[in-house]
Amino acid sequence: MDIIDKTISFIQNVFQTKDFIPLHAPYFGGNEKKYLNETIDSTFVSSVGAFVNKFEEDFAKYTGAKFAIACVNGTNTLHIALILAGVKSEDEVLSQALTFIATANAISYIGAKSVFIDVDKDTMGMSPQSLRIFLENFGEKREDGFTYNKSTEKKIAACVPMHTFGFPLRIVELAEICKEWNIFLVEDAAESLGSYYKGQHTGTFGKIGIFSFNGNKTITCGGGGALITDNEELAKKAKHLTTQAKVPHPWKFTHDEIGYNYRMPNLNAALACAQLEQLDQILINKRELAEKYKSFFSGTSYHFVTELTDTKANYWLNALILPNETERDEFLTRTNANGVMTRPIWDLMSSLAMFENCQNDGLENSKWLEDRVVNIPSSFRPSNE
Repeated sequence: MDIIDKTISFIQNVFQTKDFIPLHAPYFGGNEKKYLNETIDSTFVSSVGAFVNKFEEDFAKYTGAKFAIACVNGTNTLHIALILAGVKSEDEVLSQALTFIATANAISYIGAKSVFIDVDKDTMGMSPQSLRIFLENFGEKREDGFTYNKSTEKKIAACVPMHTFGFPLRIVELAEICKEWNIFLVEDAAESLGSYYKGQHTGTFGKIGIFSFNGNKTITCGGGGALITDNEELAKKAKHLTTQAKVPHPWKFTHDEIGYNYRMPNLNAALACAQLEQLDQILINKRELAEKYKSFFSGTSYHFVTELTDTKANYWLNALILPNETERDEFLTRTNANGVMTRPIWDLMSSLAMFENCQNDGLENSKWLEDRVVNIPSSFRPSNE
């Protein structure tokens, strides 16, 4: 029995089934049905309702942020964050090529252009060293106080690093670099609810952080996203923009700027509140699973990705780094053929037709990881309660 067969057998044993094992299934073990019924009985099922406000309060408290704004999904949350960051059409936004496409899409919604910075191999998130080298080579501070790209003459308006699979990247170093160059930091914490860097929750190191509650996330409300900030002015602006920029009035429909129908519906918020109540339990369960994987893969040719010193990961999606692309493809083929759902990391954004003309820094580590990283089943296991 080779390592792939042993892995399949181990995962089947851990999840106590030889039936199909998904990559990350949602877990509903709390007050989801109760809160949904309350919402239906109230008739407030859209974007006005008690659960939306409650979730914002509870989520801000959990992350340690002063304010939270609940949105329909993570992508439009990031869209709003970039608008708040002052990103305009034709500006540039520093991002990762190794990311889910939502990041690059949200940048494009504004008419801005991505510039792809390499990642660190151990975090799979944007590398502070790579960012600094890029800015030293291409960045230029001008009289208006902002940084411009010398090769394109465009303003570098924001930087959007992502905590890949919930593993905190070197966010303090990145934040310091962005502050030095006066680049607005929008922290893509979509995958990292429950992850910490030196005891501080991800998403709170920049002026704005964003999260996703898609069906495959650590907690879910079907869709859903949240923007967090300590800046009251930004929070008020976020709520205004996500509610069609409607000026409060007892009966008039007055709108003072272009707004968006992005506010989370009360039905989704009811689910979100119930899920958030169980988050600590979910995180413990997921860490137990990660420890099992870590022990199993120890001493094999497969590297199981773990958190760095001074960080605490949520282990949203457990990840392996395989020796090479050939072994990766064999692993994916055989595991999926045996009902164990596994997936490769995303194709680099720089390889997609929409973004192939975006500037990048060579992406050496990103390309290396693209050929080797796979995700393995990471769901909550109710049998371990």
